[in-house]
Amino acid sequence: MGEAEKKIRELGLVLAPRTEIRTPVYEKAKRVGDQAFVAAHGPQDSQGRVAFTGRLGIDLTIDEGYEAARLCALDCLASLKVLLGTLDKISQVVMVRGFVNSADGFFDQPKVMNGASEVLIDIFGDRGRHSRTAIGVPVLPRNLAVVVDMQVDLVSD
Repeated sequence: MGEAEKKIRELGLVLAPRTEIRTPVYEKAKRVGDQAFVAAHGPQDSQGRVAFTGRLGIDLTIDEGYEAARLCALDCLASLKVLLGTLDKISQVVMVRGFVNSADGFFDQPKVMNGASEVLIDIFGDRGRHSRTAIGVPVLPRNLAVVVDMQVDLVSD
């Protein structure tokens, strides 16, 4: 078990189970040179089930959105672990984008996305600090509360 996985365990976190990152039409994570790109992931619990659906500002609170974004980031890491074999190949998190299923008049997308940002910093320390976009959208696939994608730099092989 690598250092990042040990830190995840120390924090009492669990990555959703994942053995495959390829779907019939796209890859959930793809390595290109010394970078990896992770497609949008929704909030999954430790059993791999969707954890949060609905719109922020109507169905869900900021705290629930925060937890959903946190789970999205962990799900992105689960796909990276399958792709890379270990999260220790991540030299730094570069960019995180979050799309928040938002009701009209909901303007706290950055507070929701802090869930993703803070868990990455908790796990990777300064290597987890990243650029970020937090966007409110009127609908997401399967009525997911939040989806997150990311880009990471990798340790050169």
